[in-house]
Amino acid sequence: MESAKRRVPSVPPVSLGGTRYEVVRGARSRGFNQNGGVLAAVDVRSGKELWTLLVYETRYNDKEEQDVQDVFITHMAMSEDRKHLLIKSESKKSYSVNLDDRSVTVQ
Repeated sequence: MESAKRRVPSVPPVSLGGTRYEVVRGARSRGFNQNGGVLAAVDVRSGKELWTLLVYETRYNDKEEQDVQDVFITHMAMSEDRKHLLIKSESKKSYSVNLDDRSVTVQ
């Protein structure tokens, strides 16, 4: 769920082969402990979700509302070698997701 206090960035999905990689919106409602920083891989042909991945963890201050502390993905692109998904977050951090083993590296 999006907060009325701010807008969640709209990040276009990235496709490679028959898979579409997209930001999961409202991840908390899907069982994650946070709303931002979650990706999904979706089979383009069937529309079936193949997997989800927590790219980074958001640490919350208990004295503030969680929704204003959420850190969302702002940019997503395929690497030149087409083996990694390059992610940027609102906190200005960059991540590389290895599409073979789903490991995440902070850039």
